[in-house]
Amino acid sequence: MASGDVQSDESLYPIAVLIDELRNEDVQLRLNSIKKLSTIALALGVERTRSELIPFLTDTIYDEDEVLLALAEQLGTFTQLVGGDSYVHVLLPPLESLAQVEETIVRDKAVESLRILAPQHSTTDLETYFVPTVKRLAQGDWFTSRTSASGLVSVCYARVSNHVKGELRQLFKNLCQDDTPMVRRAAASKLGEFAKVVEPEYLRQELVSLFNNLANDEQDSVRLLAIEAGIAMAGLFRHEDLEQQMMQTLRAATEDKSWRVRYVIADKLVDLQKAVGPEITKNDLVTAYCSLLKDPEAEVRAAAASKLKDFANNLPTDTREQVIMSQILPCVKDLVGDMNQHVKSALASVIMGLSPILGKDNTLEHLLPLFLNQLKDDFPEVRLNIISNLDCINEVIGVRQLSQSLLPAIVELASDAKWRVRLGIIEYMPLLAGQLGAEFFDEKLSSLCMSWLTDHVFAIREAATNNLKKLVEKFGRDWAQNTVIPKVIQLARDQNYLYRMTCLFAINVLAEPCGQDITQRMMLPTVITLASDPVANVRFNVAKRHYSVFIQPSIKLH
Repeated sequence: MASGDVQSDESLYPIAVLIDELRNEDVQLRLNSIKKLSTIALALGVERTRSELIPFLTDTIYDEDEVLLALAEQLGTFTQLVGGDSYVHVLLPPLESLAQVEETIVRDKAVESLRILAPQHSTTDLETYFVPTVKRLAQGDWFTSRTSASGLVSVCYARVSNHVKGELRQLFKNLCQDDTPMVRRAAASKLGEFAKVVEPEYLRQELVSLFNNLANDEQDSVRLLAIEAGIAMAGLFRHEDLEQQMMQTLRAATEDKSWRVRYVIADKLVDLQKAVGPEITKNDLVTAYCSLLKDPEAEVRAAAASKLKDFANNLPTDTREQVIMSQILPCVKDLVGDMNQHVKSALASVIMGLSPILGKDNTLEHLLPLFLNQLKDDFPEVRLNIISNLDCINEVIGVRQLSQSLLPAIVELASDAKWRVRLGIIEYMPLLAGQLGAEFFDEKLSSLCMSWLTDHVFAIREAATNNLKKLVEKFGRDWAQNTVIPKVIQLARDQNYLYRMTCLFAINVLAEPCGQDITQRMMLPTVITLASDPVANVRFNVAKRHYSVFIQPSIKLH
């Protein structure tokens, strides 16, 4: 008898430890206890976990937010620990309580766990346990529970009876019409998801009116989420139904008084374009897109500009070139000179993509002048984005034409009086080299790269040596020993000791990509010569930078 009592006491020990730690004043101890829940549940077994642990957790939801967050996350993984899918419903009460707390991040995690558990319910359990949970949350007194309910309707809708589906649709409608903006916002964010599981007849009869109401809400935070949902819904309609039921609202959103709503339209415009098809794109979206490119808010213009290439590619092929040339390109020309650097940068990252669409003649006549302006822009990110995408235009007009048009502008910038401009161009050279290839690079830009080694500004000379290393990594060792190393070694005989030091710096960074054989055969003799240089600074740099790197134990410097 005494032995049985001892075993009973030992079996109670894990839950006793949990209770003690959960009630401890130290938050970290309580947090650690929650993170060990799965271990404790395993020790207790599935029956006692269901009958003791889960009720205890349900009764003690009053803790710090970080503890509740950990609990909400843990419960989403507890299905097997309570006995599998047949008993998953016992996890709903604590999660229901967590879905009503004030802290948003805890509620969101509880809803996430509930969404994970929903598919694990049988159809009967879904209607018996899960749907009543959703109803209680949706009809709660506090807005916190009603916001959580918005995210749960769609995950159980498809598997319940028609009668229950009707109740869920009414619940969702009530949430969309709630007096509290936070609840309407939550409902608007889930409208697109709900639309995908609702039957087509109810989509047209009920959800379209909900969308139109939310898209015209007095709160812009609700409207912008409704517009996102509307774009998701657009793909579910036939084009003729779409024009009748949704396009008027979506058109109006492009001119919404709130820039945040217009930003959402600009950001999602290509998704909308794919959903509505070519006819509505041609009749409505092109005008809307041009309006967004001219928007008074820079954030909206930048978002619209970043979609230029994709929007143009998705235009109807029979009218694509004509639409771009007559309607879109005039707006693009204005954006090239925009006052906002983010707008210009967004445009520069995609404008080259128009070249393959418009062809060689239009590119040479209309796009090249824009590219030249952007290459000379004051903001380095704009220049970088143009140089990063030269391959698009190279494929259309050819490398020779490219050298006659854009490369002179690059060379001009490389000789700019402002050393920071020269520095910016140096940083783009490896990128440009990859676009043009070794042969063309040698012909047009190799001498320019070498000239930077004798620039009067140290930062330029230093950047030039690092640039050579990247070029060697790109073009290979043979290119290095034929093109770069002979010119670097020539600097060792220059009258200016600063250039002789640059020679050392260059050898130092080239040693690794060139490999030991080329380094010892071609560059080591120069290092040994400079070890006897009349200027102490040069000799010091030989000792500091090169002795341990290049000289094998059998070779001595004298």
